[in-house]
Amino acid sequence: MTRLLLNIDVPDLDRATAFYCQALGLTLSRHLFGHQVAELSGAGIAIYLLHKPSGSMAAGAQQRDYARHWTPLHFDLVVHALEPAIQRALAAGALAESDVDTAGWGRSARFADPFGHGFCLIEFSAEGYASVASP
Repeated sequence: MTRLLLNIDVPDLDRATAFYCQALGLTLSRHLFGHQVAELSGAGIAIYLLHKPSGSMAAGAQQRDYARHWTPLHFDLVVHALEPAIQRALAAGALAESDVDTAGWGRSARFADPFGHGFCLIEFSAEGYASVASP
């Protein structure tokens, strides 16, 4: 069986835990590795916040930098009601990067967390992605 885990590097584990719990309604399940990792639940998969200081070595020869950065990989969090989710994320310190976009499959908004990582909040329509499925 294959299982997906989401790991998010952060420079401040306690601040990141507070942000993700407040902004996205996640729950701290436990700390691991001597309080270097926080396991969060509530999104359908385990999310691990990994304490990795700014300037520490990342992939290849790159150093971690928590300024806003682009990556081809980000996560989308599906919510039941977009506006309250947006307000919760903003109140927790997320930065809005778009207005609400509307499409046949639903509505979405883009954000950055306080650590430079992008994410989207999505509210599906009744049809969801079925409205854009290829025959």
